Amino acid sequence: MLREVLSTELYTILLIICLVLVAITKLLFPKRFRDFQVLLINFRYLKVYSREQKFFDLFEGLLFLNLVISLTVFTLLCFNLSINIPATEYITTPKLAFGISVLFLVKILLERLVSSILNMDAIIDNYIFLKVSYKNFLGLLLIPINAILIYSWYPTQTNTSIFAVLLALINVYGILLFIKNNLKTIKKNWLYFILYLCALEISPYLVLYKLYTLQ
Repeated sequence: MLREVLSTELYTILLIICLVLVAITKLLFPKRFRDFQVLLINFRYLKVYSREQKFFDLFEGLLFLNLVISLTVFTLLCFNLSINIPATEYITTPKLAFGISVLFLVKILLERLVSSILNMDAIIDNYIFLKVSYKNFLGLLLIPINAILIYSWYPTQTNTSIFAVLLALINVYGILLFIKNNLKTIKKNWLYFILYLCALEISPYLVLYKLYTLQ
């Protein structure tokens, strides 16, 4: 049985943009990028750069753009399994990218607002930095994953689900790592922290999953 041909023109352009963004980041911040690359096995990045948080960080900004584009490509590949969005659909792609970026940014703003209301600014600031770092790291992983799905393995329900679960586990690992490293502080505010996790971490993904299953 011949493999169905997948149009790759737009996907290739987006992958090239992602590679350029990562290359620029590595060129501008070589030392920080080296620390960032080993985020899963070395916690130096989190310890050193969490103390240098800024309202706008060019390093995080470039990697965030890569994350949005990479996640857009991955989402299009997943949706194509049931909705059949053409790879050459140049209107759907920017809309999806805009929606993903707005979702992430609004979520961060809400988290900061809730942390101020609950008087948990110090711990939540570090938590948000860790989450942003791990999500940006997932953006790096999505580049080879997307390349595999586009040029090697035709996207199916099985392989896209495997990759999605792998990315979710890495994200959960980051959250568990934060809880482990801040257990004493969390114990003092455990009720607020649990409410925070349920309201701003678990419920949004449940809503997105429900919307996806209704397609």
